[in-house]
Amino acid sequence: MTASDLPSVSVPPVGLVFPAIAMAFSFAYTEKGEIA
Repeated sequence: MTASDLPSVSVPPVGLVFPAIAMAFSFAYTEKGEIA
């Protein structure tokens, strides 16, 4: 694998993991009732 292959390999996991983490944090935040 060359350095030019890195972006195409790293983009899908980041595009899937980051939204999942963001949704989990927002869900936990609203479940705690800290958002009025």
